[in-house]
Amino acid sequence: MLSKRTIIGFIVGSIIIALGGYSVLLHIGPTVDVTENFSIGEGKSTTLTIPAPANAPQLLKITGDKFDLKLSSPGEGKQIPTTSYKNQLDLEWSHVEEGSSKVLIQNTGNKELEIIAITKQTPNPVGFTFDLMVIISGMIIIGFSMGFTLRKPKGF
Repeated sequence: MLSKRTIIGFIVGSIIIALGGYSVLLHIGPTVDVTENFSIGEGKSTTLTIPAPANAPQLLKITGDKFDLKLSSPGEGKQIPTTSYKNQLDLEWSHVEEGSSKVLIQNTGNKELEIIAITKQTPNPVGFTFDLMVIISGMIIIGFSMGFTLRKPKGF
């Protein structure tokens, strides 16, 4: 007969393993689709680094009062020196060769900038390792909870 703690630990561990497995499946492949929505306050700036394989399409949509943008893409890809824009910018490009694009955005207007980035990126090996650690954590939880079935430790 399994104790309540064992059953609860088995259920929680199984859920954690399932979430880690699902995350691993999402991150396997040559590219990962990443969609980000964020904003930049008045007078602030941000730098985006987009690692991607060759021929990976990238889309950046920026909406705001005024802003400066600088883009450098790997190889003979798209290069935009620091240029001022008003209202809205829809920017699409592809990586000519594998590498990282760097985008520097400076808000020079009186309103927040709204940025939508839809990119294809190479998977992050640290993220894959994190997913494996989640799966291992679930296994450890199940292992400890199964120990409660064999004998009850003092204090429980």
